[in-house]
Amino acid sequence: MHSCCQFWCTPNFHFWCIVSYRLQHAIDLLKEHITHVHFLKLVGTATNPIEGLAMIADLKPGLIFLDVQMPNLTGIEILKLIGNDCRVIMTTAYKEYALEGFEHAVVDYLLKPIPFLRFLKAVNRLWTIQNNIRPVNEQDHYVFVKTEQKGKLLKIDSRRITYIEGQGNYATIHMNDRRKITAYLKLKELAEHLSSKGFVRIHKSFIISLSHLTAVEGNMVRIVDEAQSIAIGEAYRKEFFEMINTKLLSVPPNNPTD
Repeated sequence: MHSCCQFWCTPNFHFWCIVSYRLQHAIDLLKEHITHVHFLKLVGTATNPIEGLAMIADLKPGLIFLDVQMPNLTGIEILKLIGNDCRVIMTTAYKEYALEGFEHAVVDYLLKPIPFLRFLKAVNRLWTIQNNIRPVNEQDHYVFVKTEQKGKLLKIDSRRITYIEGQGNYATIHMNDRRKITAYLKLKELAEHLSSKGFVRIHKSFIISLSHLTAVEGNMVRIVDEAQSIAIGEAYRKEFFEMINTKLLSVPPNNPTD
C-alpha cells in the first residue's frame, strides 16, 4: 500500500505526496510526521502507482513524496514519466537509488525508517525553495553546461543552484540537493549568463544565488543549508551592498514608533 497527501504551505501552494505502498507502519509514521508540521495536510491515499499517476495528472501537484519499490511502476520510472512538472522527495530503504534519484533533481532522499527531524529538514528545505523562487518564464529555468566527460552536456535547473565556486577553467556548481557538479566554465562566463536569473558575483571565486542567500554578516554571507559562510571580496563589496541596500527595510528617523 502507498498513500498520497497534499501539502499547503502558503495560499495556492499545493503538494501531492506518494509514500510507501508495502509497509503500513511506514505509512503511519509519515502520517504522524505530517500532523506535527503546520503547513502540511494529508488529504488522500492511493494503493496503486498507476492510480497515483492519474491523481497527479488530475491535481497537477507541486510535490510527490515517492517510494522507489512499487508494483507495476517503480519510483524511478514515475520520475521519468512526470518529468520536471513537480517537486519530488523520495523515500526508500535502499540508499543505492539515491544517485539516480538526484539525477532527476529530487528535492531530497529519505531512508526508512524516517526520523521526524530528518523529515522536517526535508520539508523545510522545500518551504525555503518555494518561498525564495520568483516566477520566471519556463525557458529561463534551465542552463546547459559542459562537464568533465568529453562531449557530455548537463541540463541544470538554475533555480536549484545555491552557489558556484570557481577553480581556474572549471567551476563547481552547488545544488540545493547537496549535489556538486563540475563544469568546464570560467566564473566570468557564468556570472554574465546568470546575472539575469538572480545570481551575483561576490568574490573572485564565488557566485551566489540571491534566492538561497539567508543572511549577510559583516563581510560574509550565509547560504541556506551551508555550514560555512562565504566572504565578500573587497572588489565586489560596494556593488553588492548597494544592491542589498535597495532591499533594506528601515524605520524613518522621524517616525520611530510607526
